[in-house]
Amino acid sequence: MPARDKDAHIGSGILRGGNTSRLSELNPENKRRDMIVLAALIEYPGVGLILFETGCAEDLKVKWGAPITDIFARTKYTENNKLPAAIKATGNDIKDVKAVIMGHLHLDHAGGLEHFVGTDVPIYVHEEEFKHACWAVGTGADLGVYLGHYMLLEKLNWNTFTESHLDLFQGIILHHAPGHTPGLCMMQINLEQDGAFIWTTDQFHVVENYELGHPQGGLARDHTQWYRSLNLTRRLQRLYNARLVFGHDKDVAAKLMEKGFYT
Repeated sequence: MPARDKDAHIGSGILRGGNTSRLSELNPENKRRDMIVLAALIEYPGVGLILFETGCAEDLKVKWGAPITDIFARTKYTENNKLPAAIKATGNDIKDVKAVIMGHLHLDHAGGLEHFVGTDVPIYVHEEEFKHACWAVGTGADLGVYLGHYMLLEKLNWNTFTESHLDLFQGIILHHAPGHTPGLCMMQINLEQDGAFIWTTDQFHVVENYELGHPQGGLARDHTQWYRSLNLTRRLQRLYNARLVFGHDKDVAAKLMEKGFYT
């Protein structure tokens, strides 16, 4: 279950109230932090390769454009970070991926769907997320975090579900955790030797979101739902003694990648 390393530089809007001007400090330093974009490759007996999320598009200047590329700036990116190369580094080929699970459809998680256009690889995503992404792109009401270049209705093999907790495969459970987006789903994977992992995607961008119960600022869509999903995650972590992998926490990812794969 290797991870894909790719840095982005993003402001502290990931924490509600970050960089807020106060009467006592009218012009505070606008703090930013290096973050990471992750994907997980799962080798599942009898099925083959399953990919959890896909990262960004390769050509951000074309697919994102300004000012998004300046706000969510990519600061470290090499050929090795491209999705096909990252999968190749595990001894596999992107053409052998049999299923893609999307935690949510924001541009930095779903842009890599460009590699599956015109294929019959099923793209699993919660129905609420799919509908919201279509609405966001179609109306422009939430455009920017969702983009049309990967929301291709007829060129990707979309598969939606409505369950709050879905056993997609034995040992791979998707938990609906709205808040950051309406249809965000965390992936729990139970491994025989290394135990349970919960990939939270952007329910929690960084560890502070989880440990301090500190939600995102402008990147959250429903704070009430976000807190309910926080409580769900804490219960799941306690029940399964699960290791949490947050959406963009560079330090947590570095510890995860100290080991090449998990079984």
